[in-house]
Amino acid sequence: MSKTKIEELNKRFPEKDPTELLSWFLNEYGDRVALSSSMGAEDQVLTDMVLKIKPDARIFTLDTGRLFPETYDLIDRTNKRYNTKIEVLFPDYKQVEEMVNTKGINLFYESIENRKLCCHIRKIEPLKRVFKTLDAWICGLRAGQSVTRQNIQVVEWDDNNGLIKVNPLARWSESDVWNYIKENKVPYNPLHDKGYPSIGCLPCTRAIEPWEDVRAGRWWWENPESKECGLHKR
Repeated sequence: MSKTKIEELNKRFPEKDPTELLSWFLNEYGDRVALSSSMGAEDQVLTDMVLKIKPDARIFTLDTGRLFPETYDLIDRTNKRYNTKIEVLFPDYKQVEEMVNTKGINLFYESIENRKLCCHIRKIEPLKRVFKTLDAWICGLRAGQSVTRQNIQVVEWDDNNGLIKVNPLARWSESDVWNYIKENKVPYNPLHDKGYPSIGCLPCTRAIEPWEDVRAGRWWWENPESKECGLHKR
């Protein structure tokens, strides 16, 4: 897709109503577009929207092997609620074994390099496999989530992965997300009610205080500028 076409799409679709944008991509790209879900609140909103538009739409999630029990339960509840099957992607066990046996089970606390290695093996490598089957991917990113996401557009060219990246909720607020969840009775992770606005792997996620940034609980021992796993490198 050309830069001009991406600019046209950003002007064409209302920023506060993602359904038109989603309908266009789901119709235009069919099985070559998929929703990438971390099972967070934003992704659950998009799951509800996407499956209402296209009940057999592709949705995938990454099972790193270190997720919260509540997250696994949510995958099951979501499948049953929408009569769907979320694709679950796993890391290569040989790479995980080598990493853990070489650097330790909790290597990510030792250095940013180790943490990024762990994210790469458990997340990026499985993601690359599924990207080979796609021309576009849908994400639940919002500009208000962190300093690393302030400049995202609704439609972008993902130069790192060589495909289109669609951020339908880019201009939504946290209140927009939760209002939609309540109004549409969307299933969500109960950890959100316990101070976890952003939920990743269990060892790398903590609850936050009311005054903290919504991403403060992710890799809390690092500086805010480094708090990305590589999925959304900018």
